[in-house]
Amino acid sequence: MDNKEAIIQATIKLIEEKGEHLEEVTVREICKRAGVGLGLVNYHFGNKDKLIKQCIERMINGTVEHFQNIREKTDGFTPFEKLKCLGNMTLDFLFEHYAISKISVLTDMQSPKENDNTYRTYAAYLPLVAACRPDWDESTVKRKTFCLISVMQQTFLRYETTSTILDIDLSKKENRKAWHTQILHDILEVSE
Repeated sequence: MDNKEAIIQATIKLIEEKGEHLEEVTVREICKRAGVGLGLVNYHFGNKDKLIKQCIERMINGTVEHFQNIREKTDGFTPFEKLKCLGNMTLDFLFEHYAISKISVLTDMQSPKENDNTYRTYAAYLPLVAACRPDWDESTVKRKTFCLISVMQQTFLRYETTSTILDIDLSKKENRKAWHTQILHDILEVSE
């Protein structure tokens, strides 16, 4: 493994260990675990924040790929049930991995890139939305899928405010599931 990959792997392990406390991840600790000199973090990544963003993107990529494969694991489900399952998995992941998810979503919003995590999530949802509403044209499916992803991101990023406005505690899994199901009904204009 080369130095750059060693730094990435060490950083990912530290991120997983620290969880919500990413401020505790230090360049010194990263380099110690990777067995490299301090200057290599700046050489390869520019700074610690850029390194952490890159590592989080890699971590989220694996999860997004898993979400894209959910269709295969839900063969007996209706399109709506598949979409509901994927949405619940997405929201659970966001809330269970709050710190890295927040960085990922905000990075995608601040510096959108082709094929970033938000786009990959959108791409995973698009065929499911289309399957739920085969009567919609392509433009409508794209627009409604965009709305769904946007609502989910806002639900996550602003869950405390949303919880207060809607009088529902979105930090609780069962409340998120009910909220997500209602959002699907609202956006897709369907009943199960």
